[in-house]
Amino acid sequence: MTRYNAPYEIHVHGDVPLRADVGFEQLQDALKPLWKYAGARSLADGATSIYEEEPGIKFDAHEHLLQVCWTVPGDEDFRQALDDMCMSLNELTERGAAVEVTFYDAEFDEEDEESGAEARDDFLLLFVGPTPAAIMQAQRDLLVQDVVNLMERHFDGSELGGVVAEIDKLFTQRFDALVDSLEIGKPPRSPGGGHGGFSHGGRKPRHLH
Repeated sequence: MTRYNAPYEIHVHGDVPLRADVGFEQLQDALKPLWKYAGARSLADGATSIYEEEPGIKFDAHEHLLQVCWTVPGDEDFRQALDDMCMSLNELTERGAAVEVTFYDAEFDEEDEESGAEARDDFLLLFVGPTPAAIMQAQRDLLVQDVVNLMERHFDGSELGGVVAEIDKLFTQRFDALVDSLEIGKPPRSPGGGHGGFSHGGRKPRHLH
């Protein structure tokens, strides 16, 4: 059922590579926590975003790709739906991928912003993948991309090999620790438990295609 007066508009965004043998029925089952949360009876029924300009949830069977740019009204309980979805989706993935989730304060408006008030926005960066190593590889690649993009404002790309090597060292240590702790069957969360805050000095813009 539609959530009236929901405190958040929750935007889910990401491209997830799927195994070549994955079909629509398998994907529908894996994504059930999302479309069921939206009050739908099937993925086809729940794949449409509340914003017409967003593509929603798309399955590209030719490219074996799940594409998500989808917004749903909701509350903090959506986090459990995300956890359930990630656990199911892991088994269908070809390699690791990031999924961005933004909680927009639905009650925050221009008057609040002009008065200097802060929105209750929140941002999560989740990772899915067939194995913990694949998930860590996706985390590593995204971090390297972010760090290099930032540092190339001040240094030439050819000077950053040492920085990338240190990042690789950190992820090697993390993976070794994961194996040693016998948690190899549990997908690792992103740093900070999968939660990444951002400054409210200007709201995070929506992803639009």
